[in-house]
Amino acid sequence: MYRALTWLAMQRGFDLGDGDRLGALAREQPVELALGGRVTIAGTDVTASIRETRIDRMVSVVAKHQRVREVMRERQRQLAREGDAVIEGRDIGTVVAPDAAVKVYLVADPRVRAQRRLKERPDMGSTEALATDLRLRDENDAAQMRPAPDAHQIDTTGLDVDEVVARIEELVRARASV
Repeated sequence: MYRALTWLAMQRGFDLGDGDRLGALAREQPVELALGGRVTIAGTDVTASIRETRIDRMVSVVAKHQRVREVMRERQRQLAREGDAVIEGRDIGTVVAPDAAVKVYLVADPRVRAQRRLKERPDMGSTEALATDLRLRDENDAAQMRPAPDAHQIDTTGLDVDEVVARIEELVRARASV
């Protein structure tokens, strides 16, 4: 959602330091999420565009604005209330949905995180540069990166996607049987 807003603001030439204007844009142009992981904003499918390096580099600038966060959190809470949902983000379990039935906090070795990102998007540079970018983003977002006290922490360093999903499914099934 933050990436989509960043894309739209950049497309429209907005000053990314103007939190009030970005918050208004977020309210006027809500991000739409569809089955299959499609992301739309202002009538444009931005699913691929929001994964571009230029968005990676600017999304934290947009996401830090309180007005933007208020709008996005409201939308995320709406999605959570609508029914079964998987919502991921740095502050979902602590701020957005503190009453969620299952909370998962994923961690991985920083170098492995960088290697994974580089595999997803080879245009992003070297593993070392990515590791530095991820470290700086983590430091910048440290306030939002606290796991909820009741979150299940999963170290994904040695796991593939299917193994991570299987562990999360186990947690959901265990919760459903309670």
